[in-house]
Amino acid sequence: MESKQFSARESTALERSTADVDSENRTRVLLIENDSDDARRTREAFEAISTETEIDVRANGEAALEYLEERIEDSTLAPDLVLLTLELPDLDGFELLETIRNDETLVQLPVLVLTDSEATADVNESYKRAANAFLAKPSDPDEFETIVGAIERFWFQRVSLPPHGF
Repeated sequence: MESKQFSARESTALERSTADVDSENRTRVLLIENDSDDARRTREAFEAISTETEIDVRANGEAALEYLEERIEDSTLAPDLVLLTLELPDLDGFELLETIRNDETLVQLPVLVLTDSEATADVNESYKRAANAFLAKPSDPDEFETIVGAIERFWFQRVSLPPHGF
């Protein structure tokens, strides 16, 4: 797949999460999820955390790449974190992850695989393609809040994210 190049970005999720909260200072999450129930549960779980977040959902890999291309042009709209399912209808999660990692302007974008699979092969392949983490979706819908709470504590409160070249 042809690599797309994007323009530079200036701030990180950590900087935005500690700034005054308004629409430009929210932590932006791109959720790439084709299961509408899981997308809703994830969105609701993010609404329950203390970090102000803005969740954008795309249901397939091609739409996610278009989203990134549009948002990167305005660095204030670029995502701080990507949550990616592997089971996508057109460009699958592995292909999308590889495309992100092969693009010099997207390479540092944190990508967490959040998927139904717990297969060892999928875990290994995700890390081989440089996912930052692999998380199995919970079987209990109420457990989405637990997963999102862990994401908040680690990725939004503890990790120092590098400026990722947007």
